[in-house]
Amino acid sequence: MSELFDKSIRTLELPRVLQLLSEQAVSPEAKELALAVRPETDYEDVLRLLDQTDGARAMIVLRGAPGFSGVKPVKDLLDRADRGGSLNIPELIRIGDLLYAARRAKEYFNADAAEPTALDQIFLSIHGNRFLEDKIRRCISDENTVADAASPELADIRRHMRAALAKSRQILQKIISSPSYSKVLQDNIITQRDGRFVVPVRADQKGNLPGLIHDVSSTGATVFVEPMGVVQANNEYAELQAKEQAEIDRILAELSADAAAHRRDIQWDHDALVQLDLIFARGELSYKMDAIRPQVRRDGLIRLRKARHPLLDKKTAVPIDIELGGAFDTLVITGPNTGGKTVSLKTLGLLTLMTQCGLHIPAGDRSEVSVYERVLADIGDEQSIEQSLSTFSAHMKTIVEILQEADRDSLILFDELGAGTDPVEGAALAIAIIQHVRALGARAAATTHYAELKTFAMTTPGVENASCEFNVETLSPTYRLLIGIPGKSNAFAISRRLGLPDEVITNAQSQMSKDSVRFEDVLTQLEAKRQALEKREQETDRLYRQREEDARKAREFREQMQRAKENARSRGEAEAKRILRDARSASDAVFAELERMRKEQAKADRAINANEARAELRRQLNEAEDAIDKRDARSEPIPKPSRPIQKGDLVEIPGVSTPAEVVGVGSDGTLQLKAGILKMKAKADEVRLIEDDERAAMKKKAPKPTRTAVTGLRTAASRELDIRGMETLEAESVVETFLSTAVMGHLETVTIIHGKGTGALRNAVHDILRRNKNVKSFRLGVYGEGENGVTVVTMK
Repeated sequence: MSELFDKSIRTLELPRVLQLLSEQAVSPEAKELALAVRPETDYEDVLRLLDQTDGARAMIVLRGAPGFSGVKPVKDLLDRADRGGSLNIPELIRIGDLLYAARRAKEYFNADAAEPTALDQIFLSIHGNRFLEDKIRRCISDENTVADAASPELADIRRHMRAALAKSRQILQKIISSPSYSKVLQDNIITQRDGRFVVPVRADQKGNLPGLIHDVSSTGATVFVEPMGVVQANNEYAELQAKEQAEIDRILAELSADAAAHRRDIQWDHDALVQLDLIFARGELSYKMDAIRPQVRRDGLIRLRKARHPLLDKKTAVPIDIELGGAFDTLVITGPNTGGKTVSLKTLGLLTLMTQCGLHIPAGDRSEVSVYERVLADIGDEQSIEQSLSTFSAHMKTIVEILQEADRDSLILFDELGAGTDPVEGAALAIAIIQHVRALGARAAATTHYAELKTFAMTTPGVENASCEFNVETLSPTYRLLIGIPGKSNAFAISRRLGLPDEVITNAQSQMSKDSVRFEDVLTQLEAKRQALEKREQETDRLYRQREEDARKAREFREQMQRAKENARSRGEAEAKRILRDARSASDAVFAELERMRKEQAKADRAINANEARAELRRQLNEAEDAIDKRDARSEPIPKPSRPIQKGDLVEIPGVSTPAEVVGVGSDGTLQLKAGILKMKAKADEVRLIEDDERAAMKKKAPKPTRTAVTGLRTAASRELDIRGMETLEAESVVETFLSTAVMGHLETVTIIHGKGTGALRNAVHDILRRNKNVKSFRLGVYGEGENGVTVVTMK
């Protein structure tokens, strides 16, 4: 970067903007880097910087900026630790703070659920070291103290130190509290000298308190004596202090070695955090300036809309529209002094430099800025007394340097081009300089008072006039920049408003050439037409805004009507659902009552059956007893079986009408019999085998089982329901009835076919199943069952 470019950067006040950027940074190094920022001249680099600023601002708006307060230089510390040096407590705290900042930055990034940004790679490159961070914080409690928890040895040493100290103070406390030493002591206090605990003793009484003298007061009236009784305790305390310091040195050396082992990662994290600090400073500055990212171009076009100079108060600064490099490559700005010409010129150059530094600019949407190799400016009074240069000579020296460096990748800014010398020669020189700059291919903007340059701009293709508007009525500039209109001389109008006699003004006008008068008349006519066009444009804008407002109100009215319609429909659906829910609740209550009655009936039936079984048992026992008695009385022979009795045969016990089934045959031939709920044993010769033909005849005579109500309900209840094509409200009623039938039929599993479709019917079915207290669980079908088109329900 050339010296002239650096000088132009200072002229355009970029360092003042960088000072504002530095104030947004947190870490010392980021602040220094902010002040050292220079414009990038590579198109891709500019885009990369702007992408980073975009990402930082987006994160700041969502969650604020990450903390960088613990980011301080650590390179020298790590280098010393790597060479085997031991870091002190504040230096280790600095490393711990850096590791904490790195961890917080990683957590900040991991918590971000927004779209990817240009900062992702920087965040992802941060290592962090939670183990070393926690170890440093555990070992160091503050900037002067190593904590007891740093090691068991240090905790043990300090425990003994506290014991020795307590012992010393206890002995000294007895001395200063004893009445026998009241005349010996100067004051009843305990103090320290050279790390030893002593008491102040009167100089003339020092022989009455045996001990070691460590110090004498300035007057000589007091000596500080360590009584012999505490010498041993003080010696022990001093030894423990030495051990404590040795252990502290060992702990600090260990922590230093740990830091050295990770020096590359720690230094990388430091550099990444400093870079992020600078990027987020750009985001903060963008937010405070209410700035935007301009579109970046390569073709030299600059088009700024509602641009503000960043160093002016945004509440009072008048935004300007300015462009260069499109239909024209040179802009000639005219207008009265203090009208805003120089500010417009500086705004054009400064916003270009800010864009190339990766900064957002205070301008409106759709603003465009091109990347230039160099921005060269000649602005301000360069008069130098030391070099004996006049204003004209100083400006011309700078212009010569600019013409030597300018090329097609340059943006040239001239303030009061050709001023400071004879007007005729100055105007001719200004025109020649502009023509030379255009021949080099550079884009240029120049301010001037010369009417010749206005004519030159009007008659030369590629050169355009611009002017700073001036309100003659209020005798003040409006600071608005008007592209395409040359500035009109307002000297006569201003003079007349200030009270200069008309004859003087008329005489002055007669001194002007006819061409100048005609030119001024043309400008007056152009100004009048411009103001008329501007009024019509404002009226057109007003009508357009009114039309847009009417259209907006119409859209809002349609939306309100649509919402009202939807609300009415929603209320109707809600009322229908409420009625349906009430009906379901009533049906649930009825089914619950029926279930309760069924259970009570079943309980009563079980009691009756149990009573009947007990009566039957008693009857069979009585019959068996009677049969035994009769057999004993009659001793009728039992016919022998046609074959050996086997398991599963039916036999008749004499005296018992109910046949018994053989459920087992013992090894000794004993038969195990079962008659109803009665079980017994008998020998083969004590029973009569019911032959096969007799057994078949008994089976034919057996009454057929009757079908119970429950059995009939189970048969009637279907295990599958198809509701495809139904509306939601209709399906809800059908599903509720189906589930009630399944409950009454004691079905364990049923299937509801609802189809896949949009899923609305499936969701409605699942809502019903969640509310139904008779449903144990439900699931979607698997492959072969219908997958997402069916729901399999398990009943309680």
